[in-house]
Amino acid sequence: MVCCGANSEDETAMSWFPEMSTTDLIWTGIGLGGQLLFSARFIYQWLISERARRSVVPEAFWYFSFAGGLTLLAYAVYKHDLVFMVGQSTGLVIYCRNISLIWNEKRQSMAPSGGLTAS
Repeated sequence: MVCCGANSEDETAMSWFPEMSTTDLIWTGIGLGGQLLFSARFIYQWLISERARRSVVPEAFWYFSFAGGLTLLAYAVYKHDLVFMVGQSTGLVIYCRNISLIWNEKRQSMAPSGGLTAS
């Protein structure tokens, strides 16, 4: 077996992970996808900050965080990893709160400034 490439045409991904069931392989893919989303938030934030020439936390950072955190939480539940579940759950509360603050701010900025003015 070769770690970094196939030696023969017969070698498949399953031969790289002989102890894993198809379901485990799928969940490993889900976990890796969640980690990719979670990591993408930092790359995106870095690129936006470089473009602005100052530290910026773009709105998409929180959506990447939420999507990655939710995917990783699902993976942690599948793996029955309590430590991982608690960590991701805590993060999800923070991501949801930030998204809620963003939505509230957008709603307020779009609302008419109605109200009675004193004469």
